[in-house]
Amino acid sequence: MKAAVLLLGAWLALGSAQAEDGPESSSRNPGAQPLSGLLAQVRSSGSVALAYRTSSVPFSYLNAQGQPIGYSIALCQALVQGMEQVVQRPLTIRWVPVTAATRQEAITSGAADLECGSTTSNVARQRTVAFSPTIFVAGTRLLVRKKSGIRDWRDLAGKSVAVTEGTTNAALLQKLAPRLPQPPLLLVQREHQDAFAQVASGAADAFATDDVLLHGLVAQTPGARERLAVVGELLSYEPYALMFRKGDPQLAKFVTDRLRSLAADGEIERQYERWFLRPLPDGQRLNLPMSAQLQAIIESLAAAQVE
Repeated sequence: MKAAVLLLGAWLALGSAQAEDGPESSSRNPGAQPLSGLLAQVRSSGSVALAYRTSSVPFSYLNAQGQPIGYSIALCQALVQGMEQVVQRPLTIRWVPVTAATRQEAITSGAADLECGSTTSNVARQRTVAFSPTIFVAGTRLLVRKKSGIRDWRDLAGKSVAVTEGTTNAALLQKLAPRLPQPPLLLVQREHQDAFAQVASGAADAFATDDVLLHGLVAQTPGARERLAVVGELLSYEPYALMFRKGDPQLAKFVTDRLRSLAADGEIERQYERWFLRPLPDGQRLNLPMSAQLQAIIESLAAAQVE
């Protein structure tokens, strides 16, 4: 079983980056070649644009001072530090707010260079954008009020379900609807915080999104643990990754090599502990131990770095 988990981790960690590798991938150091694509662009401009989310706790959200923070933000900042070494100059970060519905367009249009959020890497998205190795593994579950009587998706017949626009979770609920005796009413919301509020206020019976995001929102909301619960079986498999423009093999190699280095150094695990096990900046805790799948992915990244 352990061997199978490790093989799964290796496949997930390397798959998306391999699709972007080109002839330049023979070198371990992008700086040893003439820079091209984004790396050449940031060397010239001295800045890099990072897309962030406002309520994807604990991956990408705003602190009390309105600054982007989180696990994905920290990994993106580590990528920028690596870029500074490659382009041999300090870089200024330009922050670009995005929603689930606008994040891909921000990358394809050039408004943002890297998207640092809670984005699933899947085949459909890989047709238009590129992804880093997997940085987290989540799955769709339901947030409900404890007295609602809803225990899993089969209890959603005729109920109102909040979903976030542009997410894989919204697409999943649309696919599940015909399997129920009475389809649920989907309440499409702009952001996770909006969908959460629908359930908290009683305007919706459930909110369907990735389990880790639900736990994050509950932890951030006073009194929510007493009134709300995350329920049901996992309805999907969501490998999160950092998103960037497709067709830039030098950038793809840099991102993969940098994350391998961070894994080998132990930095990814340290950031996981900071955002999932220790108190968040507001004092709340998620207390979510690392899954066997993610541990295998990180070990695979670290092993690739030392080969």
